[in-house]
Amino acid sequence: MTSVITGDIIKSRGANPNIWMDVLKNALTTISPNTAYWEVYRGDSFQIEIPQIANSFLNAIYIKACIKTIKGLDVRLAIGIGNKTYNGKSVTESNGEAFIFSGETLESLKKEKQNLLIKTPNNTINKELNLYFKLALTTMDSWTVNSAETVKLSIEHPKAKQKDLSEIIGTKQDAISKRQKRAGLEHMLELNQMYQQKLSNL
Repeated sequence: MTSVITGDIIKSRGANPNIWMDVLKNALTTISPNTAYWEVYRGDSFQIEIPQIANSFLNAIYIKACIKTIKGLDVRLAIGIGNKTYNGKSVTESNGEAFIFSGETLESLKKEKQNLLIKTPNNTINKELNLYFKLALTTMDSWTVNSAETVKLSIEHPKAKQKDLSEIIGTKQDAISKRQKRAGLEHMLELNQMYQQKLSNL
């Protein structure tokens, strides 16, 4: 079993592609240094395979945080989890449930105007997780550039203290604390733990 995230950048045409493309590629490289696992295609669309399915939600949050460090931009993300029946030379050539689920779900996102959905072989898990995602998006879709930057760094440095993060960003420690609370980071991490628990039942 594997997981696949398929996504596209929202409002990419109104932004400088040189800026967001570098941010996107850096995010995908951070998740997987092996470029065989990800690809950017059709200008502003991308796909990444994450073999460790338990990491897929946190990586989705990470991609969203990276893109939202650019003012005015956001990203649609579709997580597919299932088997892998064909291993292609690139991720977009590979096939199986996870790839089909992810691609189909991205189309659903555009119709439903929601920015994050998941599809697994288990409909009960899908309904439950997608409800949690819908609630989480009320916070994530409203991230400011500062909030997104703080979430991004918090995921990149999971063991770092607020003081450490404040030194990286160049701000005060209490500012980091306020940004993390405003971004709902603690709740996102709690949701990630629950997500991992649900997937262990697949």
